[in-house]
Amino acid sequence: MKSNPSRPGTPARPAASRPPAGRTTTPASTQRAANAARTQAFVQGVIQEMKRVTWPSREEWVAATLLTIALVVGVGLFTSACDWIFEHLFTFITGSAR
Repeated sequence: MKSNPSRPGTPARPAASRPPAGRTTTPASTQRAANAARTQAFVQGVIQEMKRVTWPSREEWVAATLLTIALVVGVGLFTSACDWIFEHLFTFITGSAR
């Protein structure tokens, strides 16, 4: 949208006119009301679902966290070992160091 040279940052087109006096709601306001109702229903649904969730106990949470950390460390060690093996293998094949 181009701006008005006399007032930078303002649109070149005039603002929309007011709705006719006999009409109380416009399609835009009806659409906004429908969107607001759908949003409110969605949020209420999320809140209801969150109340139904079975949250893990502290012991389960700690066990899952420790298992995750152990798996990450294990995969890291495995990757490092493979890297070390392939480094030595390629050094042996090519006969040159890094």
